[in-house]
Amino acid sequence: MPVMRLDKLITGAGLASRSEAKKLVREGRVTINGVPASDPAQHCDSADDVRVSGVRAVWQEYCYLMMNKPAGYLSVTEDPRAPTVLDLLPPEYKRMNLFPAGRLDKDSEGLLLLTSDGDFCHRVISPKSGIEKKYYIQVLHPFPAGAEELFARGAVLDSGEVCLPARLEPSEDRFSALVYLSEGKYHQVKRMSLAAGTRVSYLKRLSIGGVELDPALEPGSFRPLTESELHTIVNNYGNLHK
Repeated sequence: MPVMRLDKLITGAGLASRSEAKKLVREGRVTINGVPASDPAQHCDSADDVRVSGVRAVWQEYCYLMMNKPAGYLSVTEDPRAPTVLDLLPPEYKRMNLFPAGRLDKDSEGLLLLTSDGDFCHRVISPKSGIEKKYYIQVLHPFPAGAEELFARGAVLDSGEVCLPARLEPSEDRFSALVYLSEGKYHQVKRMSLAAGTRVSYLKRLSIGGVELDPALEPGSFRPLTESELHTIVNNYGNLHK
């Protein structure tokens, strides 16, 4: 942990906002190495044991979460008309300035990454990074013959946009499929399926960059990415912060 102001450490640990941290210090609820803190501007380092109401403040430069997004939530930070994925987070995470690294449609489900790291977000969603996403879809009509080839060469969307090559693996009855792609155009999986001659009725993202959605996560729940999962994604495109 770098040397930093006490109130910044408390905020970075997700225990309070900056203004709340100042109030907690004034109330004597913050201790440094067992001694009540006197000034929210005083500095701390990695050797200090900082606690807020007895809870250890652990500094995080960035936060990375895996969420199982349920249907009915927007993948944005705020919206006046509909609930967002941030509404599913407890207060300590809402203070961390998190935002989705990519999006899922309101009616779609599955793996969504949330982070406070803008560089991580940009690289995950950029087609240039080649980060592959896997989706499970169900369709109203079976995929017609030739759909796999259309996905493989790059589907032409209704707007005239040409998609990067993707992989379609239909089920035996062709009413469902796995889709693998490395870009994220607006409603892309749905529009590619429409270009192939069918319409998506259900969509769930299963993985990003080789990291699978944790089957233990119920819809609407989340957990921090493990170091191994973060490294798996990072290793797909090299050093994250070089």
